[in-house]
Amino acid sequence: MSDKKMNSSRRHHLKSLILSIAAKWIDEEVKEIAAAKGAYMSENCPKPSLSGDQAALMEACKKMHSLIDKMDEERYDLESKVGKANKEIEDLRIKMVDVGGVKKPALKKVRMSADAMLKALLGSKHTVNMDLRAGLKQVKKEVKEEPAEAAGDWRKNIEDKADRKKMFETT
Repeated sequence: MSDKKMNSSRRHHLKSLILSIAAKWIDEEVKEIAAAKGAYMSENCPKPSLSGDQAALMEACKKMHSLIDKMDEERYDLESKVGKANKEIEDLRIKMVDVGGVKKPALKKVRMSADAMLKALLGSKHTVNMDLRAGLKQVKKEVKEEPAEAAGDWRKNIEDKADRKKMFETT
């Protein structure tokens, strides 16, 4: 096609032509559907003859009622089949989700204080200032007091360890 743009009046003219053709097609389709309905009705449902006595009319009514009952049974059976199929489709969709799993987005590490977390959970109306460390027990470290001579005798300990090392190396 050429690189030229068509002017707006030409474009509107073409749109109106396309719409008029589509409207004609829709009208023809509606007429075809109506004709198909009429043909089906004349084929399957002949016009009742109302001439005759009351017994003939009662017989015709009984036939119609039996046909209606038969159609209702078929409709009920088809509805139950459709219901079962829909339920099976739902079950299969659930199984697909279970097998495929739901993709979870990658979580980011966020550093928040405990107060900020509580504020986010409880909302901005509830301002809770809690010192979470207040409930913890204070544990004091016990300082072991070593004898003074053990601290000064460190050379002797090193020599003993060196002797043990030599003992394992020689054997």
